Amino acid sequence: MTSRKQVSNQVVWLISVVFSGVSYLAWVSEVTAADGPRYYEQVKPGQPKLIECDVAVYGGTPAGVTAAIQAAREGKKAVLLSFNRHVGGMTSGGLTATDLGRKDSIGGLALEFYNRIGKARDYRPSEAETLFRKMLDEAGVRVLLTRALSSVEMQQHRLVSATMETGETVRAALFVDSTYEGDLLAAAHVSYRVGREPAAAYDESLGGQWQTVSWKNVYQFCRLPLSPYVIPHDPSSGLLPEIAAETHGKPGDGDFKVQAYNFRIQLSRDADRIAFPKPREYDAHRYALLSRFLNSDDRIEWRLNYTTDSLTDGPIQMRKGDSNNAGSFSSDYVGGSYRWPDGTYKPGSITKLPPPRRGLPMPFRKLHELRERMFQDHVNYQQGLMYFLANDPRVPEALQARVSAWGLDPQEFQESGFWPHQLYVREGRRMVSDYVVTQADCESRRVVEDSVGLASYPMDSHFCQRVVVEENGVQTVRNEGGFGHGFPKPYPVSYRSIVPRKNECENLLVPVCLSSSHVAYGSIRMEPVFMILGQSAGTAAAMAIDKDIAVQDVDYATLKAELERDGQRLGWDDKSVRKPAKTLPGLVTDDADAQTTGSWTSGALSPVCGRTYLHDGNNGKGKKTATFKINVPKSGTYEVRLLYVASGNRSTKTPVTVSVGEDTKEMAVNQRQREGSAVGSSLGKFHINDSMIVTVSNRNTDGFVVVDGVQLLLQPQ
Repeated sequence: MTSRKQVSNQVVWLISVVFSGVSYLAWVSEVTAADGPRYYEQVKPGQPKLIECDVAVYGGTPAGVTAAIQAAREGKKAVLLSFNRHVGGMTSGGLTATDLGRKDSIGGLALEFYNRIGKARDYRPSEAETLFRKMLDEAGVRVLLTRALSSVEMQQHRLVSATMETGETVRAALFVDSTYEGDLLAAAHVSYRVGREPAAAYDESLGGQWQTVSWKNVYQFCRLPLSPYVIPHDPSSGLLPEIAAETHGKPGDGDFKVQAYNFRIQLSRDADRIAFPKPREYDAHRYALLSRFLNSDDRIEWRLNYTTDSLTDGPIQMRKGDSNNAGSFSSDYVGGSYRWPDGTYKPGSITKLPPPRRGLPMPFRKLHELRERMFQDHVNYQQGLMYFLANDPRVPEALQARVSAWGLDPQEFQESGFWPHQLYVREGRRMVSDYVVTQADCESRRVVEDSVGLASYPMDSHFCQRVVVEENGVQTVRNEGGFGHGFPKPYPVSYRSIVPRKNECENLLVPVCLSSSHVAYGSIRMEPVFMILGQSAGTAAAMAIDKDIAVQDVDYATLKAELERDGQRLGWDDKSVRKPAKTLPGLVTDDADAQTTGSWTSGALSPVCGRTYLHDGNNGKGKKTATFKINVPKSGTYEVRLLYVASGNRSTKTPVTVSVGEDTKEMAVNQRQREGSAVGSSLGKFHINDSMIVTVSNRNTDGFVVVDGVQLLLQPQ
């Protein structure tokens, strides 16, 4: 027997994989292939069949893959059941511009995957799925595709079995819910929530609606007073499509909305690209608001990429490979996802956190059918958007030509009309267990001691609603719910957050729809983190089986040792970031090393260096400073630069003081202007023997003060 594996067991298991694959191919040939992508393929149930294993993993996401592989590497019989015809979730479904956060916080199977594929970003989705299948086969995991959950059997707070629509019943000692929606946990009657908690529920500055720290000036139709009505300024004419008639809440109010979903389509500019298809139910009027925006102001620059500058917008990202939402009216279907998690949606806002939900509001068959209709609505919306931008005469000619130069990649998603088979379900149910991860965890104001992995991506939410608001006495349209907010360092995710309460289910682990607030989930919901937590779930499952105990009773000290043995990174040692940035020359000191007074806000939308930057929130004027004390390794003359991204909402007179020895220079920096292609502004050239001090203040400023770092460039003698 090799370490943690029994060879004979693996051989037998690999043989079963081969036979199950043959059986699957024979079965799937009876299923009529769709002309395009589908979420749900209803099958005729066969004869009842019992499948027994140690660990049953439901959900073909990256977390499901790593959970099953890890359980198998621990010598357990593992079965992975995927809802559709694929494994890998969004990683093989189009999201290849990986949201890494800090790459050096990634370990274990996740790091193994990226090392084996040869890159952490911009690989092909098909390559990712091929590698996932290879790793599953190597571990001896039995993979069953197109398996839709029908029901479960519970006995004394334990999952006994799960029955699929195929008629197969899977009986296991341990179960893992690795779905994006949390379907298995809901069937097991585990507590969960859907939507946004009020800000006061967990004392989160990003909680609820109209957050004080949010994308106030990003993708907000360039702050133009666009009328939301069919006939401009005539409410009786009705709202334009894709604007909610529902009244929004007050700042901090919660609701039952989830952030918008989209497809991460793969683009190409090659001669064999596939022209953007016209969907069957194309309705050009659906994009009337976008048309009005595109023709509202000749000064707007259309970037076809992410942008934070004033009078610029996407309206969509177009790049080789993975293309994402990037605009005020873009590929995110705002308002189209509310019922996806559990089939229900209750309009309105809430000021008090309601009790968690439990159970299934509707049978799985009806939920699957509902999601299929919603899936096709998302296909129709996003395909229609691309067709509109490439063909509609209301789109400015220059922009139309630029969009038409792109098309779908003919090498990807060939079986589904070159369109992704996976919808980006950014948020589904979120379990409520004995520990809820919140903004305090992300910001390291609360640090757990039972880590099962690190998360490091900024707290990130896409828009949750598009509503009518009044600005300067004018009725206009705005997006709400988006934020991108960084934090100082990677933070640990608690083991307690991936296990249910013991009195609800003792043999279930939940590495995707874990116990978290909406705000914190915006950071955790990244594919590398799901891989990390999936592996930890697989290890914990094996330990619970070996000890014949509930997952809540797994000894953490032993679990930690096992995880670290397998390369998981569970803690973060504070490291000095005062070193040359990878993309910037000279000596770069990041904002994380600044000494601050007053309450600065950390942002992560477009940092120049590091993962975040500081801004003053355009408030508390005269009460905030950021001071950089910088040692130089070599005496000489240096150009000193204050680093930040220039933008139209910045201060034109940001006070900056440079102190070298006994000499002090004061100046005002216009943070709205850019110096060619350079980032930030030059503060001048100074002869520095050993050290210097740069202090930035927000005293008497007329806009946002932004500080990302200080750069020193040694001048030639």
